[in-house]
This record gives sequence, structure tokens and C-alpha cells, in this order.
Amino acid sequence: MSRNFYILAGTLVFFALLSAAMSIAPSSFQPGLPANGSLWRTVALILLLFGLGAALFGVMCHLFEQVDRRSEESRLAARRKRRDLNH
Repeated sequence: MSRNFYILAGTLVFFALLSAAMSIAPSSFQPGLPANGSLWRTVALILLLFGLGAALFGVMCHLFEQVDRRSEESRLAARRKRRDLNH
């Protein structure tokens, strides 16, 4: 599940970099697109923030999945140990 958030974060950061490049490019390279540089910078900042948020959410999901997996493994190991002591 966390892999999906990493992919989403990478995509959003890519588009943020693309928007930042569009704010630097002269308006002659952008026929029919908004030439306002502050608009492109704002979009780049918003996409970057959402990308960082998705990456953070992916990291947190991965950490909680790892904690769940390890607690399950330790629970099963303790159960096996109790079973071996009783028999």
C-alpha cells in the first residue's frame, strides 16, 4: 500500500518541477498557456507540498505495516514457546 503513495509522491514532485520550469521559461515557449510566472510557482508549490505529504503518508503506512508484522511474529513466537513448554 505504501508503494502507491511513493508513486503518487514521485508523480506530484515531477509535475511540481515541471511547473517550476514553466515559471522560468519565457512566454514565447508557452503559446496558449498562462504566462504568469507567479501562477506557475504557486502551482509548483502546491504540488510539491502535496507530494511531500503523500511521501510522508507512505512512510508512516510502511512503518505501521512493519510494526503490525513484527508484533504478529512476536505473538506467534510466544505462542509457540508456551506450547512447547506445556508439552
